[in-house]
Amino acid sequence: MLPADHLIPDEAAFQQAAREAARLAGAGSIVLFGIQPTAPETGFGYIELGEPVPASDARGARRFVEKPDALRAAQYLESGDFVWNSGMFCFGARTILAALEAHAPDVLASAREAWAASAADAGGERVAIDAGAFARCRDVSIDYAVMEHANEVVVLPSSFAWSDIGSWKAVAEQLPADARGNTSLGEAILVDARNTHVQSDDRLIAAVGVDNLLVIDTPDALLVASKDASQQVKEVVSRLKARNHEAARLHRTVERPWGTYTVLLEGPRYKIKRIVVHPGQTLSLQMHHHRSEHWIVVSGTARVTCDESNFLVAANESTYIPIGGRHRLENPGVVPLVMIEVQCGDYLGEDDIVRFSDIYGRADPAPEAR
Repeated sequence: MLPADHLIPDEAAFQQAAREAARLAGAGSIVLFGIQPTAPETGFGYIELGEPVPASDARGARRFVEKPDALRAAQYLESGDFVWNSGMFCFGARTILAALEAHAPDVLASAREAWAASAADAGGERVAIDAGAFARCRDVSIDYAVMEHANEVVVLPSSFAWSDIGSWKAVAEQLPADARGNTSLGEAILVDARNTHVQSDDRLIAAVGVDNLLVIDTPDALLVASKDASQQVKEVVSRLKARNHEAARLHRTVERPWGTYTVLLEGPRYKIKRIVVHPGQTLSLQMHHHRSEHWIVVSGTARVTCDESNFLVAANESTYIPIGGRHRLENPGVVPLVMIEVQCGDYLGEDDIVRFSDIYGRADPAPEAR
């Protein structure tokens, strides 16, 4: 089990560790890859090593430690008895299911419920996990739920180079720096700047006379922070969640089972989206209480259902979906369907949708009652 945001440049060393982990997992162990610390890092969790495992480089897991302050991190590094918790594991399916059953049966039950309620597309290549069932699962890390309680957990200390890219400072450290320690991705101009990282997806950024800064410009938001405070970005997310801000839940580009949509512009009573529908995919039969929609096909061909009508809309053509109209969008072709959607209404939230039928299992129960 490998989180997606790690960087391991030495593949041969990782493969060697993975083979040893697989051998231990085959004997019934839950193997955690522990990374030999190279600095008193306060952004990682630590594991204190226990007794050696016979005929292996692995050690028992004496205790798990949350992200420490700088003083404790330095003490852990000096002792030589601690490794970073990489969050990477190797185990057999039966082993982890048994451990969940023993230590977190409610999590296992919720996972089974979510899987049973999930739906696959026609080709079986995409599975949409049922959102309602998944949301009912207890919010707990695998460390808390299982690893800190199970006797079969062992730690395999690993010396390969590793970064979890867990902060924008970590991103900057992977890039070549100029003579003043500056790094950049995208179009940037740095004048009399030092030790600063600038990153932009779409537009030019100029930084003048600054030091030790992170400037990250994305379609979702702009971040300006001290490099020394890079781990505090999560506090921004916490405040957005407390305000129920949409930015804490959705990106400008949102993945859906059928494709993607990107919010290009929005203001009072209007929102403009770019919609891409994969070949052969179909959106739900749905209705909106508060908005109408204008669809302009840029490329590909759309099959549109609107109330009792069913018709094709080709590139450079458009159609209109009135408030309350039951409608469905399909891509019957073999190339992606690209559209511009203009929404107009007094409420444009993503929750203004009633689904009557859906091939991905997202239809609302008894929609007529809503």
